[in-house]
Amino acid sequence: MITYDDFKKIELKTAKILKAERVEGSEKLIRLEVDCADPSTSSGQDKNEAGEFVIRQIVAGIGLKYQPEELIGKTIIIVANLEPRKLMGLESRGMLLAASNSEQGPILLTVMEEINPGSEIR
Repeated sequence: MITYDDFKKIELKTAKILKAERVEGSEKLIRLEVDCADPSTSSGQDKNEAGEFVIRQIVAGIGLKYQPEELIGKTIIIVANLEPRKLMGLESRGMLLAASNSEQGPILLTVMEEINPGSEIR
């Protein structure tokens, strides 16, 4: 078990998928470009040196379940403060949340209504 204080360290945010494409050489990996920087909630990690908001890259193993073109425009839930990780030479700066069981592949967690990218999940 983790404590409530440990859970509070996880920064969950909404992210709008702007671009999605298959990672060359992989059946499972899809490279996503997401907007998850709401100026009212951003901790600054999604800004460049000029203070402008930038798009974040996330690499996810969802390619057996989803086609890239069906993901564009979806608002998903991500772990925004996860340490970056390299997958097939691409840096992934977050992790999307998905549910799965033995019969179905990953099912992306999305929102039911429109909400600003970068909105905090609590």
